[in-house]
Amino acid sequence: MTISIFTTNDHAKGVKRHSKRSSELSFSTRAIHIGSEPDPTTGAVIPSISLSTTYKQDEVGVHKGFEYSRSGNPNRDALERTLVGLEAGAGHAIAFASGSATTATILQSLGPNAHVLSVNDVYGGTFRYLTRVAKETMGTESTFVDLENTTDNEILGAIRVNTKLIWIESPTNPTLRLIDIPRIVGLARRAPSKPLVLVDNTFLSPFYASPLLQGTDIVIHSLTKYVNGHSDVVMGAAILPSSTPDRDYEGLVQKLRFLQNAHGAVPSPFDSWLVQRGAKTLAVRMKAHGLNALRIASFLTSHPAVEHVIYPGLASHSLHALARTSLSPHAQQFLSTLPPSSLVHGIPYGGMVSFRLHGGAKSAEALLPKLRLFTLAESLGGVESLAELPARMTHASIPPAEREALGIEGLVRLSCGIEEVEDLVEDLRAALDGLDNEDSGCDSGFVTPSDASDHGANGL
Repeated sequence: MTISIFTTNDHAKGVKRHSKRSSELSFSTRAIHIGSEPDPTTGAVIPSISLSTTYKQDEVGVHKGFEYSRSGNPNRDALERTLVGLEAGAGHAIAFASGSATTATILQSLGPNAHVLSVNDVYGGTFRYLTRVAKETMGTESTFVDLENTTDNEILGAIRVNTKLIWIESPTNPTLRLIDIPRIVGLARRAPSKPLVLVDNTFLSPFYASPLLQGTDIVIHSLTKYVNGHSDVVMGAAILPSSTPDRDYEGLVQKLRFLQNAHGAVPSPFDSWLVQRGAKTLAVRMKAHGLNALRIASFLTSHPAVEHVIYPGLASHSLHALARTSLSPHAQQFLSTLPPSSLVHGIPYGGMVSFRLHGGAKSAEALLPKLRLFTLAESLGGVESLAELPARMTHASIPPAEREALGIEGLVRLSCGIEEVEDLVEDLRAALDGLDNEDSGCDSGFVTPSDASDHGANGL
């Protein structure tokens, strides 16, 4: 993998210099240093925030790489360089105002009357954009397929002459289905229309998965989630490889940048600065998220109120072998450092855990308000733990019959933060035991393992 390194003059001329840095530097080192080089003028170790909307030109059309902040900003450029350094196999990164803006721009780039083949269990916002906005404004057709279980011939049969994109999430949101990405890439290359393959890598982040190394054409992230990691920024990104003889990624990148600039889907300098700061601790956080999620998933499998736990990292998961082989090189290296005792029940595989209760949706709705450390809220990927009921929250835009068919109804989704894991386990244990007590007519008052008197006041 090569990383684009821009100097000020290079940026102005549109020239890239490449360095084999990723073969020399580890993930965390790249996250901390690429895009955050000391300022050559002041020596500042931390990049400053450039709030200027416009930039002085020495002569007409002669500038230092920036003209107007909608078209380019030093903080956005620095973040994009960091993202190229984080996503293995990347050559280009484009930061957007949100994950939804990323989705919209990519689908707009396909042009009118295109066909998109999507995994059926897709994020509700993506489903809404495909079926409502893109369909109604551009005539986009969408086919939703179970890419986890459908045969090769069925997938090839669903690819049409106007299929321009295959949209994958793996794991999917919220049922955590796993897609064999190299398999789908191979099928896409065999199809006459040669559709692009896109992977939404938000759930695993660049730490646990490297879809570009598996042949993917585009990787997207809601940077709001793990890459930023602190629940205080809304932003998205599209990341692509360097151009190859088979694919003109340079042309696609320029098209995406043109569309972004035309409709102004750009992040602010301050938000770009915040995400770049958050990305520096991505590896440290993802290790903690993964280990906590593995411990929590293991606990949930043992509780009598829980009917089914979904966490591909669990050794008992039917596609655990695929989860293990799909890990990025740096995640594989992380696993090699863990003692065998921490891998008895499986491997860390991101911070998302989903589960169902024996009492179905009614019990799920009763459970969530009882949690104190898992905040009942939408979103995911922050340092704090969150819990939600997707059918009533993030995936409410999907019709009820389809939610039922996908297994979303009654499903509880946890975003496991980086708090002390035993505190999180005890929070879940007390809430689940409370359900049992209610069923038996007992008092279900909640008591945390520590002094709980101020939990409500602090909104935990």
